[in-house]
Amino acid sequence: MLDLSQYLPILLFLAVALVLSCAFVFLPMAVSRLTGTHNPTPEKLAEYECGFPAFEDSRSQFDVRFYLVAILFIVFDLEAAFIYPWAVSVFKLGWTAWFAMMIFIAELALGLAYAWKKGALDWE
Repeated sequence: MLDLSQYLPILLFLAVALVLSCAFVFLPMAVSRLTGTHNPTPEKLAEYECGFPAFEDSRSQFDVRFYLVAILFIVFDLEAAFIYPWAVSVFKLGWTAWFAMMIFIAELALGLAYAWKKGALDWE
């Protein structure tokens, strides 16, 4: 016979996660219905994509600078996500980790210089 009592903490954790996630999803909807803040207007129901409201045919061309700025933001957000743990443990990791991070930062600096030179950061 298998001893399944070892899995009880995992099952409790999953149950708590399920209850909390359902509460975070459904409780605000219920509260908005009860308090009367659920009042959709035409402005609230309008489509909104790519940084501006849809006003023409979906196949029309639009400016891609919104996507460039979003991609650059993601790249430098990921840089910060990699640098913080590295900064905490750099003295334990040694010179190899330091040189690896300097190469990583140099690559990101080259990418930023390229984007700057191409005008991806200019907003009109």
